[in-house]
Amino acid sequence: MGENANIEMAHKLSETESSERSRRRWEEVAEIFEVLILAVIAVATAWSGYQAARWDGHQAVLYGQATKYRFEAEEASTLGGQKLAADSAMLNSWILAETSGKSKIAEFYVRRFTPDYRAAFELWLVTDPLNNKSAPPGPGYMPDYRNPDLEEAAHLNEVAAGKFEEGTAARETAEKYVRATVMFAAVLFLIAISQRFRIRAVRIASLTMTFVFLALALFSVAVLPRA
Repeated sequence: MGENANIEMAHKLSETESSERSRRRWEEVAEIFEVLILAVIAVATAWSGYQAARWDGHQAVLYGQATKYRFEAEEASTLGGQKLAADSAMLNSWILAETSGKSKIAEFYVRRFTPDYRAAFELWLVTDPLNNKSAPPGPGYMPDYRNPDLEEAAHLNEVAAGKFEEGTAARETAEKYVRATVMFAAVLFLIAISQRFRIRAVRIASLTMTFVFLALALFSVAVLPRA
């Protein structure tokens, strides 16, 4: 009778030791898995922070370039407007001299036109503006008239607008990297919580949720452009 009790007790102790070894083995596997996740989070968080800083810097550069082009466009626009105003003033003087029969003075004003305005002026004369009421109001209204400075201003404004849009896109990209960093912090929080659980089913559920969040965070970073 005593011998059977000893055998039964030995079996129970063996089962307990086996169960304990299995539990420890499972906890070791879970801890290894958690350490791997923590390593991935550390690298991914550092990468996201680095990219966010790079895109912030890129945004600042692009906004600076946009401002530079805006100033250049304003300068070109001012110069083009001044040239057009001067040509228009000389045109008025030409009309006065031409209608007064002072041909030499009229020719003097024509020579003072800018090259592009003078070319348009020659075409404007073909429309007989002094007698034809349907003629354009002045050379500046001719289809062939060009003002290089105003055209340059328009081009620079387009470039500035493009740089500003690129800067805005860079800012949005930086914000997305910051959001990814927050997601990694949330994964880190979930890891810390899962380590507190000793019930296997609960810990597995917690680790599964953590892995899903980590996968989503990694995917959000993977699809973002890199600076």
